[in-house]
Amino acid sequence: MAGVDEAGRGPLAGPVAAAAVIIRSENQVISFVRDSKKMTSSQREQAFEKICCLSTAYGIALVSAAEIDELGIQLAVKKAMMLALEAIEKNFNLEIQQVLVDGLRTQKLDRYSSERIKGGDLHHYSIAAASVLAKVSRDRHMQTLAVQYPQYGFERHVGYGTREHFEALKKYGLTPIHRKSFLKNYPFPSQNLII
Repeated sequence: MAGVDEAGRGPLAGPVAAAAVIIRSENQVISFVRDSKKMTSSQREQAFEKICCLSTAYGIALVSAAEIDELGIQLAVKKAMMLALEAIEKNFNLEIQQVLVDGLRTQKLDRYSSERIKGGDLHHYSIAAASVLAKVSRDRHMQTLAVQYPQYGFERHVGYGTREHFEALKKYGLTPIHRKSFLKNYPFPSQNLII
């Protein structure tokens, strides 16, 4: 049984991330792991390494802003979740029989028997652990993009629609990592920035 969660459904820039985690005993549970939104950044970073070391298996996947624009966010989240599950099967040579998914809005995951659970990251450790892996992976990715696009402040807001981000968009325009479908009602110019 794998727990699955996503991070980055709502930002204006960057990928959406998903992770899947399998545990088989209580000895693999890290006591301070819970919904990643209820943890500090340093707690998430500390938990990330421990989850990877202690879990039976885990998988992480990112789906780009361009794919989000092409598929829509719901299908992009589904794709990221499917890729995370497939990563477990490939990298750990395991067959997943059941999937627990956080949230009721997630699309049905083809090939997997799954249960969607409202507030799943509050009730199932494997989902909470997956939420930490997804969030940390996405935040780390946005830190690398902050180096590439320093004028946008991605290291601070990780692509969310903060005042700082909107001011940068007005000044510098859209980049290739912005979700154009999320910003279609805003008159921001496109920039030919180096990718």
